[in-house]
Amino acid sequence: MGKKARHLYAIALGSNRARSARLMPRRMVEKAMERLSREPFRAVARSRIIETAPLGPSLRRYSNAAMLIETRLDPEEMLAKLHRMERKAGRHRRCRAWSARPLDLDIVLWSGGMWSSDELVIPHPAFRERAFVLKPLASIARDWRDPVSNLGMIHLLARLKKPRVSASSG
Repeated sequence: MGKKARHLYAIALGSNRARSARLMPRRMVEKAMERLSREPFRAVARSRIIETAPLGPSLRRYSNAAMLIETRLDPEEMLAKLHRMERKAGRHRRCRAWSARPLDLDIVLWSGGMWSSDELVIPHPAFRERAFVLKPLASIARDWRDPVSNLGMIHLLARLKKPRVSASSG
């Protein structure tokens, strides 16, 4: 049996709940980036960490970043690894949606295009509407095209920033 193919993943990282005085959200994201740079992963690119306003009812600001990761893991294996990393960081998935979390790792895109299973949908269904994902991602993968819209990350980000014109105006 031959070697498994290598895949490239765009991963969104976020944190808005400290684990301790030494593990504040920014440090949680830094540690996750370090872990995603070691086997079975290879970091291809990493964005700066940005601070963003919370989405939903949480009051805590987020530290967000994006990485391009190369690995032989298929999407389901990759998701399982990311979930293990989140659990080790103290995340409990049974918690309410939009709640504060020490670490959130999402597969946004992968080199195989689209993927859909009971556990995972790629591209991430909501990434096109999230500046906290698109801004870091556009800084490291500006020309990576969304397989659904066929737009590059820089174009998706520009669309998000553009004022919307209602159908009734004009």
